[in-house]
Amino acid sequence: MSKINKSFTFQKNQSDFFDWSTFLVTILLVSFGLISIYSATYDSGMSTFFNRQLIYAFLGTGVMLGVMLLPERLIYRYSFFLYTISIILLILVFPFGKDVYGTRGWLDIGIMTIQPSEFAKLTTLLLLANHLSKRGTDIRTPRDLGVVAAIVLIPMILILLEPDTGSASVLIALTLGVLLWTGFDIFTILFIVSIPVVIIASLLGTIQFVIAVAIFAIIAIFLRKKLYITVISIFIIAAIGYSSPKIVESLAPHQQARIHTFINPEDDPRGKGYNVIQSVMAVGSGGFAGKGFLQGTQTQLRYIPKQWTDFIFCVPTEEFGFLGGTAVILLLGGLIYRCYTIAFKISSPFMSILCIGVGTIFFYHTLINIGMAIGLMPVMGIPLPFMSAGGSSLIVNMVLVGLVLNAYRSHQKKVYEN
Repeated sequence: MSKINKSFTFQKNQSDFFDWSTFLVTILLVSFGLISIYSATYDSGMSTFFNRQLIYAFLGTGVMLGVMLLPERLIYRYSFFLYTISIILLILVFPFGKDVYGTRGWLDIGIMTIQPSEFAKLTTLLLLANHLSKRGTDIRTPRDLGVVAAIVLIPMILILLEPDTGSASVLIALTLGVLLWTGFDIFTILFIVSIPVVIIASLLGTIQFVIAVAIFAIIAIFLRKKLYITVISIFIIAAIGYSSPKIVESLAPHQQARIHTFINPEDDPRGKGYNVIQSVMAVGSGGFAGKGFLQGTQTQLRYIPKQWTDFIFCVPTEEFGFLGGTAVILLLGGLIYRCYTIAFKISSPFMSILCIGVGTIFFYHTLINIGMAIGLMPVMGIPLPFMSAGGSSLIVNMVLVGLVLNAYRSHQKKVYEN
């Protein structure tokens, strides 16, 4: 009887080491993505996108579980090595890369095509966590802040040269999230984040500009910095916003056209604004419960270009309506919440920074991609996590979840041993 009880207790505790919530949410997102990609490519001679994604889903699940079982010290030790490999891959893109829609960002290695910028997100996070978790590191000092800047700027510059502005912007968002978690000045982060917000607001109109500056001012005052720093910051933010429309007017015509299309895509409904207009129509036409699986008008008639990648959010929202779109957002929100919850819970600085970074990457991708689909964000080519077609993106996302599962497992083992 004692043997049975002992065996039962051991199995129960072993099960407690596995974060079922994070795992199941991830599998649901991947499944939702496969259903959406199947629908987006259904009866169009493009079934290879679905078939490849299905293979990557199985491969990614195996990789995710493998990463979960790796010792933390091994991940920590090889962070710099993996970062170096990703930099080499980014460099190799220029002489040997494959051009897709004007971006030289893919390497053809025979059995598959990889996107080094996706792996750079992962390895940059690993090295940031490695450096910031070292004993004696103080992000408020110029030396350590300079190291962080170097870690991020090297891959970011290479990605911008491809050019891939979307992936480069992910590195900025990742860095801000990690810096905030490790004790960097909140006021400085607020100032950096407010600049693009105020610029966009000023281009939308005077009222939006005034509201954006007012919100910044209220938050800045609430943070209670020295009065002269607060006043100067508000003045700089206001000056940047005020001068933005004049700077746009001085740009070349094609550059102005891109900006105006983002602000008002209806101005070029058959050109640069076409994707956004069709995407918004697809999202809105789904209504509350949608038109049904494989019954989406915009989706099945191929009105949305590349709807299985950047605009994948249109598929569940048109076919399953508000309910489908909400389900996707809730699943992604739940996964992000788990990342942050585990980061707060665990004692390892290295793994906690990794969890914060993973949550930040998923949050930024979700915010921008869904914002693109409903016309609130510029089209930047940022995929929706676990749903957009793409092997590199899916594998990297699964590895990121594997790191979160690893952090949970390590924490639970320490609790069990104590």
